[in-house]
Amino acid sequence: MAIKIPRGLVIFTDLDGTLLDHESYDFAPARPMLARLAMAGVPVVLASSKTAAEIALWQERMGLTGWPAIVENGAGISAGTDDPDAGEQPTYPRLCRAIAAARVPFRGFATMTDADLAALTGLPLGEARLARQRAWSEPGLWQGDAAGLAAFLAKMAAEGITARRGGRFLTLSYGGTKAARMAELAERLNARLTVALGDAPNDAEMIAAASRGIVVKNDHGPGLPPLPGESTGRILRSRTAGPTGWAEALDTLLSGLAG
Repeated sequence: MAIKIPRGLVIFTDLDGTLLDHESYDFAPARPMLARLAMAGVPVVLASSKTAAEIALWQERMGLTGWPAIVENGAGISAGTDDPDAGEQPTYPRLCRAIAAARVPFRGFATMTDADLAALTGLPLGEARLARQRAWSEPGLWQGDAAGLAAFLAKMAAEGITARRGGRFLTLSYGGTKAARMAELAERLNARLTVALGDAPNDAEMIAAASRGIVVKNDHGPGLPPLPGESTGRILRSRTAGPTGWAEALDTLLSGLAG
């Protein structure tokens, strides 16, 4: 018997290592669940470090075109085609000028070519090009020592620029988090129940802030420590990694809500 999906449900999900396999970027195991959610009209909001251009490609592949997305790790929102009111002003040019003025060994995407980024990440050249089409944040590699990094981050903080460490890159922006953007979009989408899924430290705040959360098993990184709400069952953990764990844990959660 099909599980009844609650009215007003909105799903917020990380991509890499969560809805996408860490190695292959495949999401086939999640297709049946995505189809169920689409049939029920449930918004699935992608929340990722990816750019709006990258997200649009994955939304098309997953049948999620039309929903807004949280992009560049929460530094911006990409509005879906059902929401023409998008228009946040990009801060990327100002951000890059501030970083360049610091004259430090930070190698950001702006100083890389598409080929450089493809070689560094393993992305196809076309997808590396999309990853460099940034509007609000600058990921990069710190190539100096720890003391230099601390001084650089203090200088950036004095200019209103925050830093967040991801799996590979240090990302600078003028603020914004996945959790804060989730709150904005939950209100915009009239959510009665939010579910957030992720696998990495930069997903922890979003997972903890949702009505219900799912920590997807991470076999390729530090994963997440115990979060507030796990002891009461408000936050679940998947038994398997990637899109298989994503689908299985979401099925378990929805079954519990229907019970």
